[in-house]
Amino acid sequence: MFRRKVYEELLDWKNNYAPRYAALLEGARRVGKSTVAEEFAKVNYRSYIKVDFANITRELLDIFEDIADHRLFFLRLQTVTGVTLYPRESVIIFDEIQRQPLVRQAIKYLVADGTYDYIETGSLISIKKNVKDIVIPSEEHRIPVYPMDYEEFMWAVGNDTYSVLRDLYKMGSEVGNGTNRKLMRDFRIYMAVGGMPQAVDAYVNGKNFTEIDKIKREIINLYIDDFKKIDSSGLIGKMYESIPSQLATNKKRYMISRATGKRKTKKDEERLADLLDSKTVIACYNTFNPGMTLAQTRDNDTFKLYLSDIGLFTTMIFKASPKTDESIYSKLLGDKLPADLGYLYENAVAQMITSTNRASYYHTWEKKNSTHYYEVDFLLQDKTKIVPLEVKSSATKKHESIDAFCKKYSKQVSQAILLSQKDVGKDKNLKFVPIYMLPFILEDLS
Repeated sequence: MFRRKVYEELLDWKNNYAPRYAALLEGARRVGKSTVAEEFAKVNYRSYIKVDFANITRELLDIFEDIADHRLFFLRLQTVTGVTLYPRESVIIFDEIQRQPLVRQAIKYLVADGTYDYIETGSLISIKKNVKDIVIPSEEHRIPVYPMDYEEFMWAVGNDTYSVLRDLYKMGSEVGNGTNRKLMRDFRIYMAVGGMPQAVDAYVNGKNFTEIDKIKREIINLYIDDFKKIDSSGLIGKMYESIPSQLATNKKRYMISRATGKRKTKKDEERLADLLDSKTVIACYNTFNPGMTLAQTRDNDTFKLYLSDIGLFTTMIFKASPKTDESIYSKLLGDKLPADLGYLYENAVAQMITSTNRASYYHTWEKKNSTHYYEVDFLLQDKTKIVPLEVKSSATKKHESIDAFCKKYSKQVSQAILLSQKDVGKDKNLKFVPIYMLPFILEDLS
């Protein structure tokens, strides 16, 4: 199993929240929830039972028809699985718990019993169609699980330069053209592969990018199939697939009607809510007054959407072809893709922000005497101050919007940062930072 940060969060749960709470690993499908849960159980408990509700026998499922008598339920569970449970030394994993909402509801009583620990994993878990008829237990310690972030990717591929990157960032000086080119190429490999464990595993095992791309396409198709199970119209899938094209047009916001091809309806808003709940996308909300706190002034009707994984986003850009040619990946790694693919780097930034459990915000406002707008790509909260981020795929000479933002909100800005592929630098009060150093900026704000 790859080293994952969520493992440490499970340790924190075990030491500080169990047995009063079950751990609930929440996230999109294929991000590694089940693998982490089972590996954690193997290492940290005397025994464990994993019940996979996506692949369960009739005999095992029948046990869950009546769990009111806990003692009898535990005896039957051990008999059918052949695993002995030990009080306070065993854990029961309920995998794909959203398929059995009544079992999830029963977590309240199983936790109150206190004999064993419980880990739940689920995809599309908060969608109301799966929980509308149950009482959602308050005895759940929710732990979000994301695709592998850049540090986890570096661990997986055996690249030990991440701590060096942190040291370089703290120095605040140029890293040098040659070193920066090498570090950017490393980061573009991550953009090409992404953080879905299956894709990372294929890369680690020497598969070429065409084979890796095939894995990512299968995951995308799996998501679209899942959306059809939620809503047979197929419109949620269209909303999902339209994300790259909507970002490519450089519009101020995501528009449902552009995805569905018709005027937005109340049902479409429900479909969008289901898409957001699936954790397969990242919503970045416009804030109408960043001079105040970002969360309090966000505009719920104006937002952009990104994919939750940069590797899937890279594949989605070229999904119109039956397969993504190896040469496309060669161009990406060599920084020879068209310059107008800057939104590819934006998606990487959105993912890095989200992986730290932060919400994403941006800001647009009208230019005086013009039909055009200023736009700052991302805003971060720094205590009572704001850090505006602008993202460039290549050139860093033009930064009109972030300059205007810093002038307009000078009292609220703690620092302004332009992320690009270029080396560390500065233009007056604007810092130039290579995009691979963003995680350390986020660490400083923690």
